[in-house]
Amino acid sequence: MGKVFSAHAVSVDGYITGREPGAGRGLGDGTMLFDWYFDGDTPSQVFDGFKLSAPSARVFDAFAGRVGAIVAGRNTYEDSDRFGGGSPHPAARLFVLSHRPAPELTERQTLVTTGIQDAIAAAREAAGGKDVGLMGGGVVTEALKAGLVDEVVLHQVPVLLGGGRPFFQALPEHVRLRLVEAVPAPGVTHLHYEVER
Repeated sequence: MGKVFSAHAVSVDGYITGREPGAGRGLGDGTMLFDWYFDGDTPSQVFDGFKLSAPSARVFDAFAGRVGAIVAGRNTYEDSDRFGGGSPHPAARLFVLSHRPAPELTERQTLVTTGIQDAIAAAREAAGGKDVGLMGGGVVTEALKAGLVDEVVLHQVPVLLGGGRPFFQALPEHVRLRLVEAVPAPGVTHLHYEVER
């Protein structure tokens, strides 16, 4: 069975979007969190059009290549304009976790309204032995609360956004992480953690 992990670009002050994200506005004024996707000269082997620095390409492609399915929260889904009817990953099916109906779902998208356990279980089945990626602070928080997250990857961008959507929300207790690898790269530092059980 594959692992469950999150990999998010995050500001030093902990935001995964800028101010005023939403449909038609994308991730708000926090789009500089993703400049490192395009500021290099090494093409991604997984995502067409991404040109990263060599160290970022190594880290990014290693994680992106593991993904068989994605679970995203409703805010992430809406902020990203429903991923254009597809998925944030070129080869992975998308599962949208929401307590309300989601309009315009396509054959690559599945709505799950019965909680994080069911969303991750459905994504695991669809992933075919590959890993499940988590997108959005609410989804990651709920999965951490349920003890379902194996790894957390922070692509930490050296910027203080001062507002936006925070990555981590309130947890009922401490979650201990063990640093596996820290990779400095131009415009970003990649921090790979395992969740201690």
